[in-house]
This record gives sequence, C-alpha cells and structure tokens, in this order.
Amino acid sequence: MTAPSLEIISTQLESPDLRDRMVALANLRHISPEEAVPLIKKVLDDESLQLRSMAVFALGIKQTPECYPILVRILETDPDYGIRADAAGALGYLGDNRAVEPLSRAFYEDTDWLVRFSAAVSLGNIKDSRAYNILIQALDSKEVVIQQAAISALGEIKSIESVDHILRFAQAEDWLVRQRLAEALGNLPTPKSVSALKYLEKDSHSHVAEAATISLKRLEEIENQV
Repeated sequence: MTAPSLEIISTQLESPDLRDRMVALANLRHISPEEAVPLIKKVLDDESLQLRSMAVFALGIKQTPECYPILVRILETDPDYGIRADAAGALGYLGDNRAVEPLSRAFYEDTDWLVRFSAAVSLGNIKDSRAYNILIQALDSKEVVIQQAAISALGEIKSIESVDHILRFAQAEDWLVRQRLAEALGNLPTPKSVSALKYLEKDSHSHVAEAATISLKRLEEIENQV
C-alpha cells in the first residue's frame, strides 16, 4: 500500500474530523523530516490534546534544525503539563546537547512531577555529564518515579562519582527502584558496584535479581576490554 501524497496529508490535517487529522499525522512516518515538519507544525496548536501530544512526539522523531527551538518553546510556555512533558521527552529523542539547559530549568522550575520526570529521563538520554548535579538532587525527590528516572539517568551518563549516592537505594521498598539501581550499576564499573550487584542478585524480586546478574556480566565484559 502506497503512502498518501503530501497534498492529501496536508488536506487531511485541516479536516474538521479528529480521526482524519490523526491518520494524517500517523502517515507522516513515511515522509522525510524536511517535508514532515512543516506539516506537523500545522497541528501543534490543535484543539485535541491527544493530537498535539502526537505532534510534539513526532518532532522528536522527524529531526530537522527547526525542531529544537520549537520543542524548547513548548517546554517553557505550554499551559498543559502533559504537553510540556511530551516536549521534554522529545528533546531527549533529539539528543541535542543544547537541551541540557532547558531540561535542567524545567526540572528545577516546573511544578508538575510528570514534566520533571520527563526532563530527568531525557537528561539521561542525552548522556551529558553536565546533568550530574541535577540528577543527584533528583534522588531526593518525594516522587519515587523521579528517583527511578534519576538513578537510570546517572547510569546513562556513566557517572562513576554517583555510585556512593545511588547505593542507598539498594534496600528501597519499591522493587522498581532496586531494579533501576541494578541496571544503572552495570554502566558504572567500580568495586562498590560489583559488591552491590552481588547483593542485589539475591533480591527477593526476580526482576531485580535478573537485572543484577546482567549488569555483573556487563561489568566483567568492561573489565576484560581494559
């Protein structure tokens, strides 16, 4: 089945029927970023939050130089916290190091936990060591999901100096926190990481124990490459 033409997609994006607009936006996956982004922009202010959310996500996938400033503007100014969170997530997909600053600001200043969670995840995706201080602060969040995101992100940025900070979660009540810790330690080759992973291998939750085993193997591989 051939993809609809740009003209058809463009017309559908202006349809009063939400389903038409959603189908048109989905069809942009077959279109080059340069051709898709001008069409995505047509629905960034759509009355449907679901469609706007899809459009913001699409800007993270269909990457052109225009996407970064648009996503930063949405992250900083959109009144809907869900859309701001989508923009934070899409900036992580872009992988643009310039996003460290707006994502950091969003983490410090946004009042909604979902936006802060998305910002922490994206700071990990960008893998920039400048995120270290923010992610260490995020470990003290009252929201467990933000603690999870911070632990994962510190592993993603391969922050060896974070090991002492994250080991306190080895006995966290939430097994997902312990699993994120086991996964993160697999990127952080230190003797303390190995000791903690051997402890986590005996965890009462099978997912945590399995993640610890995988991470120990990864650390062995890293050591053998040195």
